[in-house]
Amino acid sequence: MEKRVVIITGGAQGIGKVTAARLAAGGWQVVIIDKDVDAGVEVAAAVEGLRFFHGDVSRLESVQEAIHEGVSQFGRIDGLVNNAGLGISKPITELSLEEWNRVIGTNLTGAFLFSKYCAPHLKDRQGAIVNIASTRAYMSEPNTEAYSASKGGLLAFTHALAMSLAPEVRVNSISPGWIDVTAHQKSSEREEKTWSREDHEQHPAGRIGLPEDIAEMVAYLLSEKAGFITGQDFVIDGGMTRRMIYV
Repeated sequence: MEKRVVIITGGAQGIGKVTAARLAAGGWQVVIIDKDVDAGVEVAAAVEGLRFFHGDVSRLESVQEAIHEGVSQFGRIDGLVNNAGLGISKPITELSLEEWNRVIGTNLTGAFLFSKYCAPHLKDRQGAIVNIASTRAYMSEPNTEAYSASKGGLLAFTHALAMSLAPEVRVNSISPGWIDVTAHQKSSEREEKTWSREDHEQHPAGRIGLPEDIAEMVAYLLSEKAGFITGQDFVIDGGMTRRMIYV
């Protein structure tokens, strides 16, 4: 039986890397695009059958080349995970227009471009899109305007796209909370991180999240089991956004 094919943007580290491994283990043919060559080569060596494409999701040429390569090699696209993300934390008075555009370009325009050019292939396969947003779309810290705006935009993009591509393609998003990705960075940047009891206990679930928590939901939303789910956002944050905290 032919494997289903999924493209994951930003798939070389963190949530994207763990999701790539999870889907590959579940029988998917995985294609990732990432700007980081070293990280991409590492994950391609670690995950059997994975194909790594070096590129920038905010550049039209990179997007078209990655999709062309995936279709040329495997003949189909069944799933798309728009995971690539960039955050710049600066006071708005110091945030440059170039920095604003870089965050929006990676987090929102990249999702638009991949969705646009994957859509015809996904329609042919009755496929699905999963956008990785953030709880920053719902709650904020100071100096995160660009990141929060990009993730809020991604939520709106998700439900609009779900209506436009229905019924052939389902589109959903996931909003992760605090996820510990330190063990899943490239080897040169990997570090042991010890979180305090308070860090864990501020989450009603009793712990900080793991990339595996997100990867499992991605796998579900891409599967036929989620066939009646579209246009939705799934907050995976250990209950953090529901907790009222007074300092």
